[in-house]
Amino acid sequence: MAWIYLTIAGIAEIGWAVGLKYTEGFTRLWPTVFTAASMIISVILLGMALKHLPLGTAYAIWTGIGTVGTAILGMMLFGEPAAVLRLVCIALIVSGIIGLKVIG
Repeated sequence: MAWIYLTIAGIAEIGWAVGLKYTEGFTRLWPTVFTAASMIISVILLGMALKHLPLGTAYAIWTGIGTVGTAILGMMLFGEPAAVLRLVCIALIVSGIIGLKVIG
């Protein structure tokens, strides 16, 4: 169950990171509510996962999921560059996440 909590926590981290863009400095109500809820869900689920997973592994995977998802959505939603080198770097992060899961 800990890995499921951690995965959902990472997805919620993507939600709040992308949500920050839509809050326009926390001046828009519903994006702010969504962002705050995503933050709370993400941290609670990370805490639940930490009951059974090593801190370093869980934190690295949580931030890795958030980083990769946010970078991909940034390219899709906001027209951020999808240069080959950037995609290679994202692939390296994914390999690190997989590696930590396999050895963890």
